[in-house]
Amino acid sequence: MAEAGRRRKQTKDSQLVIRIPKADRDAFVDLCDALDTSAAREIRRFIREFTEAHWVSPGEVPPAIVGAAGSEKKSRKKKAKRAGKS
Repeated sequence: MAEAGRRRKQTKDSQLVIRIPKADRDAFVDLCDALDTSAAREIRRFIREFTEAHWVSPGEVPPAIVGAAGSEKKSRKKKAKRAGKS
């Protein structure tokens, strides 16, 4: 049985797949090994710190996106490209 004051660990039930150059991945993994940590631990730490620093309420648009120059233009270009228009 768990002790009354003990926090329950969150389960890791999701994956994030990214494509990076093999040399970058190998250098990162080697550096993590040298620092006695794991690549997964460091990436999770980065994601946690990044979201805490930039978090806004759900449904709210982050300030960095509001009024971002060209964001609407890029979106239209992508939609046109997908529709077969150039």
